[in-house]
Amino acid sequence: MTALAADRARYDRATAHLDAPLALVDLDAFDANADDLVRRAGGKPIRVASKSVRCRALLERVLARDGFAGIMSFTLAESLWLARSGFEDVLLAYPSADRAGFAELAADPKLAAAVTVMVDDPAQLRLIDEARGGGREVVRVCLELDTAWKPAGGRVRIGARRSPLHSPAQLADLARTVARRPGFKVVGIMGYEGHVAGVGDAVTGRPLWSRTVRLMQAAARRELAERRAEAVRAVRAVVGDLEFVNGGGTGSVQHTAAEDAVTEIAAGSGLYVPRLFDNYTSFRGRPAALFAQPVVRRPGVGVVTVLGGGYPASGAAGRDRLPVPYLPEGLRYDPQEGPGEVQTPLLGAPADDLLIGDKVWFRHAKAGELCERFDALHLVEGDRVTATVPTYRGEGHTYL
Repeated sequence: MTALAADRARYDRATAHLDAPLALVDLDAFDANADDLVRRAGGKPIRVASKSVRCRALLERVLARDGFAGIMSFTLAESLWLARSGFEDVLLAYPSADRAGFAELAADPKLAAAVTVMVDDPAQLRLIDEARGGGREVVRVCLELDTAWKPAGGRVRIGARRSPLHSPAQLADLARTVARRPGFKVVGIMGYEGHVAGVGDAVTGRPLWSRTVRLMQAAARRELAERRAEAVRAVRAVVGDLEFVNGGGTGSVQHTAAEDAVTEIAAGSGLYVPRLFDNYTSFRGRPAALFAQPVVRRPGVGVVTVLGGGYPASGAAGRDRLPVPYLPEGLRYDPQEGPGEVQTPLLGAPADDLLIGDKVWFRHAKAGELCERFDALHLVEGDRVTATVPTYRGEGHTYL
């Protein structure tokens, strides 16, 4: 029996009492992935990206481990909910226009102490001030550095379009604006190098592309390390010491951790290891989060149909954004239909061994987005479900 066949047998035994559709997290794989992230971080703490987990129980589990500290959240409403739930260090990774949330933040000392908000434009400060109402608490601020690489004299841009603050001088100018404005305090700097952390450099069947990506990423890392260090010095010259300098992502943990200017690493997808994280030379994770769909039809030889399964991931549309049939091995989509919202035909010899009601296990493309489809995760240890925990959706929260 292959290792994948053994995993399928374990998952089928563990969930034999449960009807699909369902989602599970293999805790042995989850914990092994957490250990690998800590190893790669080389002693620097990892701030967990909640967007990639979206389950309070699993956030608590990973934060109880050595090497992890703090949460990187994705909306202000989520940040406040997490802080009210007892998480004491929540960095909001994206600017917000949630006026009601800012009013709540500015009025509550506990929330104001626990949550740090992202700013990259003075207009965001004005929005917060206008939303305060009577709230007088100091709002903790993190400044975001644009990490994009701009070779050829800036005529080429490689990297996500996030912050407009690219140069150390621009970051220092905004720090000066914040420092002069009552009710705000700069406590940190963030820079997410998605073109390094979120782009695989070992894509199967594309050796030339993969080599090109590796060369690009090596050059981008060198440029960013110098610019980020200069930006940190420039901001510290304005506001004094900083509590943190955050950088990285699952695909670049060890590279970002090697920068002296960076004090902590952000990562989350590396806990679940969805399919987009298969194509890296820097690490090999274990798929920890899966979902199962039931066989509901057998249209003919070499074909079964499962219920639903069309869960595309965000980002530029493409085949890499689709979930993939995983277990049993050897199933594939019908190219004329692909994964459907209500039903999904699957082709391949293994289909002939599947019966009505059997489970087909899938891997999704992007980590936490799976939790927007399911209200619970079944936690598997060995061949048993040892707990069932709610996702954000299961707790009644869909923040985006």
